[in-house]
Amino acid sequence: MGKKSEIEKQLELLIQGNENEVVEFKEAKNNFDFRKLGKYFSALCNEANLNEQSSAWLVFGIRDKDKKVVGSEYRNNSVKTEGLSFLTLASLYPKMLKK
Repeated sequence: MGKKSEIEKQLELLIQGNENEVVEFKEAKNNFDFRKLGKYFSALCNEANLNEQSSAWLVFGIRDKDKKVVGSEYRNNSVKTEGLSFLTLASLYPKMLKK
């Protein structure tokens, strides 16, 4: 196997640990409730800020109970992911994004 990317190394570190205030695993095989997603983003960001952490992680494709990597097809390309970022911001801060 070739050299691991930085994201692969980070994922391994996250899986070795446990879920906590700034790390959350979700199986999300094909879909995830958008309202819950916004709440998770908000909670994780708030906790990272309160704990003076530079980042928080919501990791799809990891089964909660045993941290097995099961993969996810949810928003599996950059166009869908970028759209998700905008939609999340729009739901959390609707007045800021109104024209």
